Amino acid sequence: MKRFLALFLLFQCYACSELQTIAENMPNQGYGISETEIANGLKQALDKGIDEQVSKLTATNGFYRNEMVKILLPEELQKVEQGLRDIGLGSLADEGIMALNRAAEDAVKEATPIFVNAVQEMTFTDAKNILLGADNSATQYLENKTSSALYNKFNPVIKNSFAKVGADQIWNNIITRYNSIPLTQNVNPDLTDYVTQEALDGVFTMIAVEEKEIRTNINSRTTDLLKRVFALQD
Repeated sequence: MKRFLALFLLFQCYACSELQTIAENMPNQGYGISETEIANGLKQALDKGIDEQVSKLTATNGFYRNEMVKILLPEELQKVEQGLRDIGLGSLADEGIMALNRAAEDAVKEATPIFVNAVQEMTFTDAKNILLGADNSATQYLENKTSSALYNKFNPVIKNSFAKVGADQIWNNIITRYNSIPLTQNVNPDLTDYVTQEALDGVFTMIAVEEKEIRTNINSRTTDLLKRVFALQD
């Protein structure tokens, strides 16, 4: 039994070594595709995710009607929502949630230039690691490259959007009503940071959806380059 186990582990190590060698030399082993084409193919995939998924989030109800990314209240404010619904003010709670989502939809319009810069900066090494990685490796690359810049861009936009879509007034009304309910503890939350983080999560969630679709569904590879590049990871 010990001898069999040793042989099995030796075989596994050999297989892993062979796989790594193939991966490292992939563009030079007769696959008929260059390093530049691999990098450009990954850039195309990210551009497709941005064009087809992130743009949806900027439309009216892009967040609010999408259950994958809809922004609900943070845990500490769920008691506010329940308290309003308990006294027949469920419509007011719904209005407040919609206002948060409207602000996110407004902010995401600022994302595309930041994404474009990150995609343009992708190197071949980045592209090869993404291609051989998990179903969301391209999304993770984009998240690592852009999260800080996106937060700084989104946060003031969301703050301004709260005023533009009336969220400030709506939430002032909601909090005032809730704080007037007997036996409740007063709250006075600042929702700007929360909605900013939720908007970021929503953006990367939708890009990951498109990336997985391209990786797993051949019909989603809508250009010859996408078909050739992602055939390497099939």
